[in-house]
Amino acid sequence: MARQLRFNGTGSGEGGCPAVHEDLDSGEILVHGPPLEDPADIAQLKHLDEGEVAVVVPRNTLVDFGPRDERPRIIDLDAFGRLFERFEHTAWRLETRGRYASDEATTTYAQFLAGEQPTWDLHTPWSETIRTKTSNGARVERVRVVDSPATDGQRYLSAHVAKNAALGEDIRNISRVGAEQNELGAEDFWIFDSRIVAILRFDEDDRFTEVELVTEPARVLRYVQLRDVARHFAIPSADFPLG
Repeated sequence: MARQLRFNGTGSGEGGCPAVHEDLDSGEILVHGPPLEDPADIAQLKHLDEGEVAVVVPRNTLVDFGPRDERPRIIDLDAFGRLFERFEHTAWRLETRGRYASDEATTTYAQFLAGEQPTWDLHTPWSETIRTKTSNGARVERVRVVDSPATDGQRYLSAHVAKNAALGEDIRNISRVGAEQNELGAEDFWIFDSRIVAILRFDEDDRFTEVELVTEPARVLRYVQLRDVARHFAIPSADFPLG
């Protein structure tokens, strides 16, 4: 079935190339223009997959004619996982919840509740990815909001710092009162290279449900500002009294 396309505008001023169209059914954006052909230029492009081509589009084409869609952009778990594979410099997370249902389904959580030292698996795909990133100089950091007294879920995450540290992560804590005083909000999110935000959504039973991807610069900046505030007031987890 052919796409239902809407012409959004052109950057040429004459109704020709380059131009922007919107797929009215899927919301996908189609851009056409002169191809990028210089091999030296193409070699500099990152994440250009096989079968993909690059086209040259003036900035004003996207600024002036790119559609503004306020609907959240939801990505699947595979796309979320690729963000950790592709970031280059920094991955930073704010964790705000008192519990995470996914933690409670693990063997290590059962060990923790039994008063045992959890046995961490440092060779999962996630662990290998993070260790490779930090070994190559990237920074992976988290700030965790902790209640007073800390919940069982937060105490488990405190024990989990041993695994985080073994993979090269930097983990810091801030009190719930401090987070509220500094208006950090209640969202859990990751920031990748200060340009991509992944907001983690949960249901009323603290079960992880979906990921919203944010790339619009003004929105990304708001989360980067929250990160800077959290970094300023959080302290190393080893120095944080759980109460």
